[in-house]
Amino acid sequence: MSHSEDIITTESAGTLDGLFRARIQRSPDKMAYRQFNKSSALWEDFSWQEVGEKVARWQKALSKTQLQAGDRVALLLRNGVDWVVAEQAAMGMGLVIVPLYCDDRPDNIAFILNDSATQMLVANDAMWRRVQSACVDVESLKNVIIVPVDSEAKGIEENEQVHIAENWLTDEAGELQSHEREPKELATIVYTSGTTGRPKGVMLSHHNILSITNSILLSFTIYTDDLFLSFLPLSHTFERTVGHFMPMMAGAAVAYSRSIALLADDMQQLKPTVLVAVPRIFERIHGRMQQQLSKKSFIARGLFNLTVTLGWSRFNKQQGRGSWFMPLIYVPLLAILSPLVIKTFCQRLGGRMRLTVSGGAALPLPVARVMIGLGLNITQGYGLTETSPVICSNPIDDNDPSSVGVTLKGIETRIGENDELQVKTPGMMLGYWNNHAATSEIISADGWVHTGDQARIENNHIYITGRLKDILILSNGEKVPPTDMESTMIMDPLFEQVLVIGEGQSFLSALVVLNTDEWIKLANHFVVNPYHNEGLNDSRVHSHILAIMKKSLHEFPSYAKIRRVSLSLEQWTVENDLMTPTLKIKRNKVIELNADNIMNIYS
Repeated sequence: MSHSEDIITTESAGTLDGLFRARIQRSPDKMAYRQFNKSSALWEDFSWQEVGEKVARWQKALSKTQLQAGDRVALLLRNGVDWVVAEQAAMGMGLVIVPLYCDDRPDNIAFILNDSATQMLVANDAMWRRVQSACVDVESLKNVIIVPVDSEAKGIEENEQVHIAENWLTDEAGELQSHEREPKELATIVYTSGTTGRPKGVMLSHHNILSITNSILLSFTIYTDDLFLSFLPLSHTFERTVGHFMPMMAGAAVAYSRSIALLADDMQQLKPTVLVAVPRIFERIHGRMQQQLSKKSFIARGLFNLTVTLGWSRFNKQQGRGSWFMPLIYVPLLAILSPLVIKTFCQRLGGRMRLTVSGGAALPLPVARVMIGLGLNITQGYGLTETSPVICSNPIDDNDPSSVGVTLKGIETRIGENDELQVKTPGMMLGYWNNHAATSEIISADGWVHTGDQARIENNHIYITGRLKDILILSNGEKVPPTDMESTMIMDPLFEQVLVIGEGQSFLSALVVLNTDEWIKLANHFVVNPYHNEGLNDSRVHSHILAIMKKSLHEFPSYAKIRRVSLSLEQWTVENDLMTPTLKIKRNKVIELNADNIMNIYS
């Protein structure tokens, strides 16, 4: 099958809504989106022309409101065609989009609506019911448009402020509108889910996002017959740039997953070619494979491990890092093993996956090794919301999974004081909304963005070595970056979440949330009550867990040794305010919550 490309340039698009209109003109009848219709229980396709008509209908209704260009419209919707339609309708009229995380806490959402002085909220019925009481005091909010998840919004009362979309929309078709403005004007305010303090509103222009999307397409080839599978929330700038605007710019289609729980089944049904994901997805796949392997025979485990080893060797040889004699060993063996192991793995992903992009956090090398060894073409990138977001990514033909890649074209990087990675990029935000002090902290007077991440640059590749704010300093002056230790230990299926602690202390410890199923097995082994704190505090259990950690960290420097642990079964979540909506642990809050446990550890 022949592949073709159809890239819309940044210049010809002008703005993000200009990109959408240009795509309709070029590919009116081509499939743009696919999503599951609950009523018919079938997957439904939408062409670019059909989506454009929906946008025009929304714009007709928007034109009858008091909204003016520059006013803010917030979106509280799950990924889907409704999200795209609301975004593009508002952008085409010069309005500014404020994307919200559906799983965020109601008080956080109310804060964002207040801070951005949002005038219109587009939400589905379930989301609105959840946040309604928290939004009572948001004075700026004039209109709430409810997009029902099912055919009717049960229990939603319409009034002067709240409208059900189908009643609010006009029956008139309308024409697609375009509000004339400059590409460098504000397009969206994305609130970062900071691990400390209130979220800050990152102001991104049309040019910011378009320039980065274009730069990514200079490094990666996306075809018009590619199918992206979208499941990361569109409120995440990584998904919005790479999984939303990039396929739009390249003329590829996007299918919306029904949910994370159904992701594996969706891959089987939809057979995507491109997947944009965070490391946690690959970690879960890796974890499930390890659990399944543990139940298989010695021969089956050996076959799997040999397949991964040979596949990894072949990958390194292709990247110019392998030794010359390896092909003589692995070519005939792979021919035998591939149908048995690799084909089975690839079929689980739908059988057509040609590119997976990992970002948002560090991808653990052991996970990358297994995925690549099994034939998955996985590339890791790096960036910040403040840089729209991608700064660098690993090219397919120069892929070092232990790095975050090569700087994208048009971007400059340098290593500054304290080994901090600094960047100059056309994706650099306009600043933080109503927060000049915070803006001046991250952007220097000469236009360099301070990432806050420590790094080194070798062979054009960037390697993240730590986070300035997360560095632990022990009482002997030893500086410990805990993130790599945590991501390595979390590979063990017994551990659900791990946080390394020890600031100002003489040794390192860890706060650990155990996987309930694995813990019950371990508790039965040691004959302790799995549902009682005495079991979690048993000295034999602690010794066993410390031994697991020691084995996991054997390749780390001598300082990376966990001497004590505090165990729990209660997960750190968005709901209990111990994680951000992007699933980053709020380190300070977890430490604060465990103050007594930490005191016991170091007493």
